[in-house]
Amino acid sequence: MAHSKRFVLTLGLLTGIAALTVDLSLPAVPTMAEALATSLGKGQQIIGVFIAGMACGQIPAGLLSDRLGRLPALYIGMTIFALSAIAGSLANSIDVLLAARFVQGMGAASGIVVARAIVRDVADGKDAARLMSLLTMIFTAAPVIAPTLGAILVAAFGWRAPFYAIAVCSLFILAAIRSNLHETHVPSPEGHPLRQLQRSIAEFFSHRQSIFALLMIIAAPAGFMSVITIAAALTTETYGYSLEAFGLLFAMFGISILLGSSFNRVLVNRFEPLQLLGLCAALAAITALQLGYMAWADAAVFWWLWPNFCVFMFTAGILLPNATVLALDPLPRIAGVASSIIGTLNNVAGASGAIFGAMLYDGSVRNSVLIMATVATTIVVVYLARPLICPKPFVRHPDELARD
Repeated sequence: MAHSKRFVLTLGLLTGIAALTVDLSLPAVPTMAEALATSLGKGQQIIGVFIAGMACGQIPAGLLSDRLGRLPALYIGMTIFALSAIAGSLANSIDVLLAARFVQGMGAASGIVVARAIVRDVADGKDAARLMSLLTMIFTAAPVIAPTLGAILVAAFGWRAPFYAIAVCSLFILAAIRSNLHETHVPSPEGHPLRQLQRSIAEFFSHRQSIFALLMIIAAPAGFMSVITIAAALTTETYGYSLEAFGLLFAMFGISILLGSSFNRVLVNRFEPLQLLGLCAALAAITALQLGYMAWADAAVFWWLWPNFCVFMFTAGILLPNATVLALDPLPRIAGVASSIIGTLNNVAGASGAIFGAMLYDGSVRNSVLIMATVATTIVVVYLARPLICPKPFVRHPDELARD
């Protein structure tokens, strides 16, 4: 199953549903804010509230997938996503749109959580890292094409067009689930749901390897979401680029993650996960030093600033697949809840980065780079603290796979 192109593509679409939803709607924010008679700052919150909704939906989706199976959890979550996407596309006030985006995020959570759990069901170790990297490569197609497509839709049909497109995509993904996925997990309802959740959470945090990997994972989203949220305003207002040019510039983020993921698929055959995380820490240190200087000087030419953002995205393309596999490797029996714990904290960090990024943004270079510089420094500190957090060798359970 892990070698089926349709299977992998569907998992990639599920993994990328959040990126697609965020990036396709980004070009609509300025026009939408004007049409709904609200401020640009509040309009930008459609990113943060969506990710907050994802954070709230992760744990229920993970527990449901462990208790009832992967497919029931996917159908429920993606149906919620589709209905709220339709509601958001028809909204006539910013408050209704924000509420729809929050619910939409809760539904999208199932796609990301269950896709990760399915990877752990069918693969482990380097095989899982390669598959996770491939999923990352697929979902990074969204940042490459979605902003440009969103800008074209807004220019041709108005600000609602990207939201209509998201609703259509949700229906397409439901059809792909039905056609291309099969159940990979034997349902395991173990007593009361809350007690099962409590036991699963306790098991996750009993593994220091999972804790270390989790700390590496959750730092990155706060950094790149803080930049993604303010990217349109930064490029058009501060640096004077057109909305069409923003789409092409924003595509560089997706290309950077794509290159990092592609590079990682080669590296996992030659290096251990800890060595690859060391490479990520080194790249993060380089980024932190340069962005820190820009924040101190409160100035940077665009073509120095933007490549540093791209280096951070490249680093995320290597860091996220390897750290996720390390976190899930010791936990084959509770892959759903383990994936949801990773996703919840991941999205809390991402939502915080998006919301604080929007709040701090004032057009200055300092406030635009401050969060990413801090996050890059945090990644370096966590990696250097690994002997204290996880002093023992990394472990995995290669025989405990759904395929067996």
